[in-house]
Amino acid sequence: MKYFRKLVGEKCYLSPVSLDDAEKYTEWVNDLEIGQFVLFSSAILDINGEREMLKKLMETSAVFAIVEKDTNKVIGNCGLHEINEIHRRAVFGIFIGEKTYWNQNIGAEATALILDYGFNILNLNNITLEVVAYNHRAIRCYEKVGFKKVGVRRNYVFMAGAYHDVMIYDILATEFSSPYVKEVFERSISDEAGRSKITIV
Repeated sequence: MKYFRKLVGEKCYLSPVSLDDAEKYTEWVNDLEIGQFVLFSSAILDINGEREMLKKLMETSAVFAIVEKDTNKVIGNCGLHEINEIHRRAVFGIFIGEKTYWNQNIGAEATALILDYGFNILNLNNITLEVVAYNHRAIRCYEKVGFKKVGVRRNYVFMAGAYHDVMIYDILATEFSSPYVKEVFERSISDEAGRSKITIV
């Protein structure tokens, strides 16, 4: 499977989503351990259903595959949804489907990369997200990148026989430092842009 390095970090890069990965996504969305954190545990999707869902996401959102840099293995996805060009805002979502990559800081890096895309390419001003209160790993990730808690939806989600709060977070463009886009931009407009790094003696 061929992926394309749209935004690149140290451990992962973001690539356009491929429908060829529909089977892998179907495996993830049917895994209850993953679904309870991203709130699609009640969904019953086969490959065709997941392919249609991916198509819709690709048409309506800025969505990327998260690809592990060394192995070129897709491990999840992230996206900006409900993009509003008038108010310059969007809703962020992410999941790491390959559980062996949990707690590896890849989620935080992918989050920073897509925020960079949102703020410094799409010219957004506010990016928001919602996260269930029991998803402590995700909350640590979001706060590390710079999201701030701005509200709570009380008893908003039912899971495992009980109701749980949902936390609302957001981040502003003025609160974010570009990890990739601005560096690439500065390098591309410099006098050294396009010059070969190979010295012929």
